[in-house]
Amino acid sequence: MRDETGILPPVPRSYGAVNWLGAWTLFMKEVRRFLKVYFQTVLAPVVTTLLFLAVFALALGRVAADIKGVPFVEFLAPGLIMMAMVQNAFANTSSSIIIAKVQGNIVDMLMPPLTGAEQTVAVAGGGVARGLTVGLAVGLAMALFVPMHVHNAGLIVYHAAMGSLMLSLLGMVGGIWADKFDHMAAVTNFIVTPLSFLSGTFYSIDRLPEGFHAFALANPFFYMIDGFRAGFIGHADGSIVVGAAVVAVADLLLLAVTWRMLATGYKLKA
Repeated sequence: MRDETGILPPVPRSYGAVNWLGAWTLFMKEVRRFLKVYFQTVLAPVVTTLLFLAVFALALGRVAADIKGVPFVEFLAPGLIMMAMVQNAFANTSSSIIIAKVQGNIVDMLMPPLTGAEQTVAVAGGGVARGLTVGLAVGLAMALFVPMHVHNAGLIVYHAAMGSLMLSLLGMVGGIWADKFDHMAAVTNFIVTPLSFLSGTFYSIDRLPEGFHAFALANPFFYMIDGFRAGFIGHADGSIVVGAAVVAVADLLLLAVTWRMLATGYKLKA
């Protein structure tokens, strides 16, 4: 019905069951955020990871024994690639949310007509995109110095995507929970970094004492690194099937937690 000016009133936009446009827009906002500063978000992790490789190769490359018939540096390289991927996936989502909360512009994400599920998928998708971008860049750079053999591409893709998703979601949970940067630093220093370094990135868990071996098997980070490495060297310290299931279950649990936090506005709405 026209008003007294003869102009039809605006009609609310219908989004259907899923707001695809809104979710895609939020996802692209997260992707463009890290691409805009690619020297810091993509190239810097490449340099850092290559430095890790150089230190271990120079210190242990000639004296470290082969692991299951694989030269030490070839065993090490996939673990370093995965560590770079997941740490950057975590950094992307955690920094996005905590900065928005501290600066007070988290409302820009909460006010659009997006459900908790759509927000979760969009923001986590941005973290996965950064993780995979960093992983590809690190892998290409590392291939210049270390022979990289693809034994099973499916394992590589699965664990790269699922591992990046796991840390993206963990970053969202941490960012939503944290009230200030100190809280976020605590999550990084006391959860993410220890689990990353104690996951078999730099060594085979078969060489650990029994107690530490059991701890490694209880660490979900171990399974994503072990499965990813198996895609390159053809050998896994643990069960590939169990590892894939553990990573999938961890992702589902984190998806549920993140969705619930966003749907209820936990520590996001006054």
